[in-house]
Amino acid sequence: MANALKIISVLLSYPSAELHEALGEIEAAIARDSRLDAGNKKRIAALVADLGRLDLYDAQERYVSLFDRTRTLSLHLFEHVHGESRDRGQAMVDLAQMYERQGFDIGPGEMPDFLPLFLEYLSTQSDEEVHELLGQTLHIVANLRTRLQKRGSIYANAMLALEAIAGIAPRQEALEQLLEEPDHDPDDLEALDAVWESEAVTFGGGTGDQNCGPDRLRMQVRAARRPPPQPGVERNS
Repeated sequence: MANALKIISVLLSYPSAELHEALGEIEAAIARDSRLDAGNKKRIAALVADLGRLDLYDAQERYVSLFDRTRTLSLHLFEHVHGESRDRGQAMVDLAQMYERQGFDIGPGEMPDFLPLFLEYLSTQSDEEVHELLGQTLHIVANLRTRLQKRGSIYANAMLALEAIAGIAPRQEALEQLLEEPDHDPDDLEALDAVWESEAVTFGGGTGDQNCGPDRLRMQVRAARRPPPQPGVERNS
């Protein structure tokens, strides 16, 4: 189970050159995992193969369009239940403290509720803890799976595997509430700016390549909109 959670964590992270180079090793690790049933091995292997077929730039562009530019597909767990409210901030503080108590360190700029980070943490825990914590978030995972399936996205396979690992059904009422939220058009940049108008809670103050989600997207959108420098005119960074 730990191996499967670690693999899914990596596959749900922003595609990098290192990830593409390691796809062969990941595929072999999936095949060796005795805790993952044949159906979910096939699903994860299909996601690995799909990533391998794509050019790295195309894989990154697809990832951003899905998970960074569509709020209802955000991989930040508390985004779906708390939005940008103060409750989300406190929930993330509590989650970060849980990580700290277990000796699990998070890097500068990483958000505690980022699903790949949460799965990496779970991969270090007992089966009992995995079932407990994954079960608490399963309605969010099922919400993501449903929306990804509607888009015909191969990433739905990762969510299906997580549901199988949890071994229980999501809370139906909570899932239905999440599914009531309408999807946003990822190509409507003005609407996107309005959605992310409130500053997200940050931890550690870092803004490196590991920073995922709305902060990275905001920087990308603002950079794209910034007028080009005029000859002979310097602009502060």
